[in-house]
Amino acid sequence: MILFFVGFVILIKGADWLVEGSASVAKKFNVSDLVIGLTVVSFGTSAPELLVSLTASLSGSSDVAIGNVFGSNIANVFLILGATALISQLKVQKSTVISEIPFTLTATLLVGFLANVAWEPGHGLVAQNMLEISQWDGIIILGFFFLFMLYIFNLSKEKPEEIEVIDARPMKNAVLYIILGMIGLFLGGQWVVDGAVTIATMAGLSKAFIGLTIIAFGTSLPELVTSIAAARKGSADIAVGNVIGSNIFNLLWILGINATITALPFDNGSNFDIMVMILASALIILSVSVGKKLTLQRWNGILFIMLYIAYIVISVIRDRNPGAFS
Repeated sequence: MILFFVGFVILIKGADWLVEGSASVAKKFNVSDLVIGLTVVSFGTSAPELLVSLTASLSGSSDVAIGNVFGSNIANVFLILGATALISQLKVQKSTVISEIPFTLTATLLVGFLANVAWEPGHGLVAQNMLEISQWDGIIILGFFFLFMLYIFNLSKEKPEEIEVIDARPMKNAVLYIILGMIGLFLGGQWVVDGAVTIATMAGLSKAFIGLTIIAFGTSLPELVTSIAAARKGSADIAVGNVIGSNIFNLLWILGINATITALPFDNGSNFDIMVMILASALIILSVSVGKKLTLQRWNGILFIMLYIAYIVISVIRDRNPGAFS
C-alpha cells in the first residue's frame, strides 16, 4: 500500500521531467512538439504497459496482457484526453486528424482482424479451433509499426510551427530530465500497478477484469500525468501526441512483440473492447470537427469521462456475467 502512494508521487514528478526535457529537445533540434509527443514521450509513457504485458504473456496470463493494452488505449482517449481537455482546451493538429488518428483506427482494425482469423504463409486463411494472436500475426503487426515509424521520420523533416517552450534547458540537462522522467514513470507505474493488483486480487476480481481496468488504469497513469503536465505548460501537441502515439505503440509495438515471442490466446469477449477502441478514435475526429475547429473543448472532456465511467460499469457487469456483451 505504501508503494502505491509513493509510486503515484514519483509518476507525477517523472511526467513533469519528461515533458520539460522533451520540449527542450524539440526546440533545440527544431522538431515539432507533435513529433516528440508521438515518439520520445509515447515510448517513455508506454514503458509500464510493455513491462506488464511482457511479464503477463510470458507467465501464461494472455488475458492480462491483451486486457492491459486494450484497457489502456480506451483509458488514454476517454479518461486522459477527457481529463486533459477539462484542464485546458486542446488544439489538435490537422495531420493528427487526417493521419495519426486514422492510423490508430487502422491498427485497431488490423489487430481485431488478425485475432479473429487464422493465417499462415503459403496456406492463406486456415481453420482454427480457438482464437489467438499468433506469432505470424505478431510479425505482421510489427511490420505496421515500422511503417508508422517511417511516417514519423518523414513528419520530423517537415518544418514545425513555432514551438512554445519557456526557458528551454541546455541539451545535457534536457537529456537527463528525459532519462530521469522515464525511470520515474517506469518505477512509479510499476509500484502503482503492483499495489492495485494486490487490492483487486484480494477483492476476488478476475484477471481479465484486472487487466482491462485496474492494471490498464495504473499503466495509463504516466500518460495521464504527462498529458496534464504538458497541457498546463502550454504544449497541447505533446499532450495529444502522447495519447495517440501511446495507443499506436500499445497496439503495434507491445502487442507485436508479445505475440512474436509467444502466441496470445484471444477471448471472443475482447471484441467488445475493440469496438470501444474504434468508437473512441472516431469520437476524437467527430469532436474536433464540430464546434471550435480542431479543438477538444471542455464539454468534450466531460463527455469522454462519462463514457469512460460507463465503460467501467459495463466491464464490471461483464466480469460478473462473462457471457454479456460477447
